[in-house]
Amino acid sequence: MTGLRILATGKAVPVKKVTNDDMARIVDTSDEWIKQRTGMSVRHHVSGEENHTGLAEQAARKAIEKSGIDKAEIDAVVVCTVSSDYYSPSTACLIQGRLGLRKDIIAFDLGAGCSGFVFGLETIRALMMARNAKYGLIIGAEVLSKKMDMTDRSTCVLFGDGAAAAVVELADNQFTSVIGVDGDEEMINIKTPNGYIHMDGQGTYKFAVATVPKVIEEVVAKSGFSYDEIDHYVLHQANLRIIESIAKKIKQPMDKFVVNIEKYGNTSAASVGLALDEALEEGRIHPGDKVLLCAFGAGRTWGAVVLEM
Repeated sequence: MTGLRILATGKAVPVKKVTNDDMARIVDTSDEWIKQRTGMSVRHHVSGEENHTGLAEQAARKAIEKSGIDKAEIDAVVVCTVSSDYYSPSTACLIQGRLGLRKDIIAFDLGAGCSGFVFGLETIRALMMARNAKYGLIIGAEVLSKKMDMTDRSTCVLFGDGAAAAVVELADNQFTSVIGVDGDEEMINIKTPNGYIHMDGQGTYKFAVATVPKVIEEVVAKSGFSYDEIDHYVLHQANLRIIESIAKKIKQPMDKFVVNIEKYGNTSAASVGLALDEALEEGRIHPGDKVLLCAFGAGRTWGAVVLEM
């Protein structure tokens, strides 16, 4: 079996909601300015005892519960993130402990910026094939509110915190991927040890609208399907205008694109998973549907996957 099937998903976001009006009380901006340029209205930020590992754990527990599998049969855990609670140990190792998973599994964190969830799907598929694994757990989790300079309005209004998880199994279904990297440290970065997110907004926008349609074209052609045969497009929720531009370029209606950026902002590696989980929860995506997942991010990284649900 060379495909990958998503059995169930789960998500978790912090309780605290931060509206555009809240941001306008912190920096020189407005609800109208943010909405027009990004499509965002609300994002969630951790507070109190909430943290990265806790969000990842909540999302994972929901996905496992919905999947109905025995957690003892999970053989691999991959957590996609750039904002874990520790440099070491990895969030994936902490998740193994918190969930009480077997000790003879493989678990590690993967850093590919906002492309993380797509990179994670490709990675966990390869791991499961190599280990003849029964089930895998992939989590995209970010707490970017702790990585933001709240005086920099070019970044602080954009990012939110959240986590999304998926339980997966190897299958004979359609699974086609395109992954790429073009090493770059200036477009988006978080310098260690206590750095904040830096982003060239205009450069990121140009990169996305130029690169993503090409990646989508490549993965669709490789899958053997046409654009029209793809039932749903789940893209990284970075900017509504980017999604609209991509839809226009590939001549697909916006109602085929899952959009929830207005509720969460840009949650980096959690973004694609959050959008996928919401679409499944709403009954929008059904078994057998062909779904295209695509993301781009720091690195510069990009990736797209076509799979059958």
